[in-house]
Amino acid sequence: MQPCTSPRFDADRLSALLEHQPAQAAKAILAAAGQGVVPAQRLLGRILLDGCGIEQDERLARHWLAVAAQAGDAKAHNLLGRCLEHGWGGEVALSQAAVHYAQAADAGSDWGMYNLGNLLATGRGLPADQALALTCFEKAAQQGHAKSMNVYGRYLEQGIAVAASPLRAARWYRRAAEAGDFRGMFSLALVLASRGEMGEASRWFEQARVEGHTAFLRSALAQLQEAGPRLTSFAARYAEALEGRED
Repeated sequence: MQPCTSPRFDADRLSALLEHQPAQAAKAILAAAGQGVVPAQRLLGRILLDGCGIEQDERLARHWLAVAAQAGDAKAHNLLGRCLEHGWGGEVALSQAAVHYAQAADAGSDWGMYNLGNLLATGRGLPADQALALTCFEKAAQQGHAKSMNVYGRYLEQGIAVAASPLRAARWYRRAAEAGDFRGMFSLALVLASRGEMGEASRWFEQARVEGHTAFLRSALAQLQEAGPRLTSFAARYAEALEGRED
């Protein structure tokens, strides 16, 4: 079967339809994928991962993402990398994940750049290389990728593989926060608190607390507790938010 595209296949419309009529959207995606429509093959992989409108099947999801990636779909390369990194639908294969992230990144995918940067930063699947990780995060941040903006800001603040620049770091934290990244919100709030700008810091601490997941809240609470008495009230709010959470 030769990969193809179809003027009648509207990936954006079907992605939106998945939220409201998932079974109907999944049926159309499945049909188009079987006809060799590459964006449909990638979408089919995605909905099989999530079990959205179709029975969840991570192994089959990995298959369809591999088919779409083989046809050159950058988003499929990134999603296949995620499967390989986390063991969704098969064995964990970090070195292969890195290959697919790199292919996604080379095709301009900001998520591919971010995910490749994480592997490079931690030395998983390929040798650790903070300078190259920095490049990945910077490129993704310049494209508007909110999570990368925050990580790039951290590199700048801590002087990792680059001359430290707290001022530039704060600008990137603000961009990440305003783009909706809760870690960016927290990073910005810490900077503002260190400057004594407690009014605005309080607003960002609270928004990060409301939007952050459990693992983030635990990490943030530890940082707030280490900061000492000046952030005690915020630490109490984060501790309160963690009460009753199991994951």
